[in-house]
Amino acid sequence: MSNYKTAESVSPKHPDKLCDQISDAILDAYLKEDPNSRVAIDVAGGHKRLFVTGEITSAAKNVDIAGIVKRLAGNVMLTTSLSSQSPEIAQGVDIGGAGDQGVMVGFATGETKELLPLEVVLSRQLNQYLYSIWPFDGKTQITLKDGLITSAVASFQNAPGKELNDAVNDWIDKQTAKRHDREFKLFANPAGDWQIGGFDADSGLTGRKLVVDNYGPRVPIGGGAFSGKDPSKVDRSAAYIARKIAIDLIRKHKAREVYVHLAYAIGYDQPLEATATIDNKQIKITGYDLSPNGIINFLDLKRPIYEPTARYGHFGHGEFAWEA
Repeated sequence: MSNYKTAESVSPKHPDKLCDQISDAILDAYLKEDPNSRVAIDVAGGHKRLFVTGEITSAAKNVDIAGIVKRLAGNVMLTTSLSSQSPEIAQGVDIGGAGDQGVMVGFATGETKELLPLEVVLSRQLNQYLYSIWPFDGKTQITLKDGLITSAVASFQNAPGKELNDAVNDWIDKQTAKRHDREFKLFANPAGDWQIGGFDADSGLTGRKLVVDNYGPRVPIGGGAFSGKDPSKVDRSAAYIARKIAIDLIRKHKAREVYVHLAYAIGYDQPLEATATIDNKQIKITGYDLSPNGIINFLDLKRPIYEPTARYGHFGHGEFAWEA
């Protein structure tokens, strides 16, 4: 029986990723001045306009939102609509409880050194390689069959089709995952070469690339978006500790793959579910403080570290504490 697996990646200049980066850059700016900032920022942008909305409760006074937007999005017409965190949400967070209900999924697999699915790693690495040549809006996609590459898709702004085709072929030739000799197909700018990209071509929205941010389409996701949210929001911090637990368990048990599920209720500090599935055998998770404050302290999350997470996924990058 054939085993097909596909994943995609998008470049940092993709409209949705620009919105993610702006959301996290604003978060970082508030955390730099006030590590206890409560931030939930969403960004929508496109066609020379950008809208920043959300809730911020912080002692920070010198955050230049317009400067952040200009650095990442260029000259756009900026509209902001910001308020403080709802007191009814804050009353649960102030006592250490979760800021919302939610389910978070962590995952690790032994099939790559990044402990991520192979198709996710390949699509991301191809995107990073092409972005180093053409630092613009772009997408990549890799399909595997029984571990061999059966198709590659690459669409990049300002990349001549023949040059893009050659670059993808050169990259694939250097991979340990080889192309499928009989079935391989390459699609380089399949709709034609294009020069209009980013916010000039399309709109973007924070949190619209959740599957790219997580583990690719063969791993379920539970919680909401990560970007723009301070670590008191468990859909970010609990997703990070879920990944850390999955990594710890796959190493401890020398397992093939590990799924971790954490579930929370608003205002409560302990998860309603904390289970790990290790090679199809489910166990209860013990030995970790899974309260929001426990996670924040263990992973040292009240720091301005988030803008880089918004570029090429939140997992598989060794510089973050949840990957150690």
